[in-house]
Amino acid sequence: MNIRTIDWKNNKVRLIDQTKLPEKLVYLNIDNLKDLWQAIKIMQVRGAPALGAASALGVYLGVRDYKGNTWLGFQRRLKNAAQYIASSRPTARNLFLGIERVIAVALKNRECPISKIKQSILKEAKMIMQEDMLSCRKIGYYGAKLLQNNSNILTICNAGILATIDYGTALGVLYWAVSKGKRIKVYSSETRPLLQGSRLTAWELNKQGVDVTMIADNTAAKLMQEQKIDLVITGADCIAANGDSANKIGTLNLAILCKYHKIPFYVAVPRSTFDFKIKSGKDILIEMRDPSEVTKIMFKRLVAPQGVKVLNPAFDITNHELITAIITDQGIIRPPYKKNIMKILKVI
Repeated sequence: MNIRTIDWKNNKVRLIDQTKLPEKLVYLNIDNLKDLWQAIKIMQVRGAPALGAASALGVYLGVRDYKGNTWLGFQRRLKNAAQYIASSRPTARNLFLGIERVIAVALKNRECPISKIKQSILKEAKMIMQEDMLSCRKIGYYGAKLLQNNSNILTICNAGILATIDYGTALGVLYWAVSKGKRIKVYSSETRPLLQGSRLTAWELNKQGVDVTMIADNTAAKLMQEQKIDLVITGADCIAANGDSANKIGTLNLAILCKYHKIPFYVAVPRSTFDFKIKSGKDILIEMRDPSEVTKIMFKRLVAPQGVKVLNPAFDITNHELITAIITDQGIIRPPYKKNIMKILKVI
């Protein structure tokens, strides 16, 4: 399956509308900041690395039509665009990193004509996409070494092609292993309430010819009890300096189950997902989403009483003590995380 989740085509942001999957593969062509903000908010595009590209391209859309020729005026427009796209979702580190990178390149070129500054922003956004494509393949290379032939693997949410530019982090490990001849069986948790595991992960694994079985989220413990799971691998939206990991709600459940059943629990991310300014998971801001995601099935059929109270966090925090190893594009990081994250990722 040769697809790209997000791209720059014909002066527009071209992305897969993930709310239409698995029924239809539909592409959106977005040419303004407001529509891209909305696409991020309602998760037409999602996944930490993909959001890094989306936010960078969003900043470019926000300044592209600026008609002035002074840095001060352009800087105000740049700041407004950055703040607006940043308000779409609060947890994914890559979203903010994408913004930071294009702002940095604009500042570096502040003495240049405005037209050149705009082009430097677009060039940086394209570079973010290119870097992700390479980064995911490195994650796959390192992570595949942890998989034995005939491994039974459980994953949650979607950390594959649809969460990145074209390959995947957690699923990238699986794709690399399969490409090297390893036979694997994957169990994909449905991932309530928006079903990214069933709608997206099961869809892309099936398209890629990977043996995949979808399960309800509350089936995981039974499979582990029956010794049908050899390892769990997930992605993450943000990792703190001590290794605490924020990922889709329900990930913590799996990590705790793995600890009890003595099953390896791996997190696969690029270096860009680490936020070294955040000391621990306690400081990661968790996004709270609309109650209708829980009270209705895909915003359609009501499955709860009208007006019932709802708590709908998008993510939970997996303590680093529950993580066997973190698979990155610069190698595999094992405990003690506070020391080895800095060492392997070469943080000064």
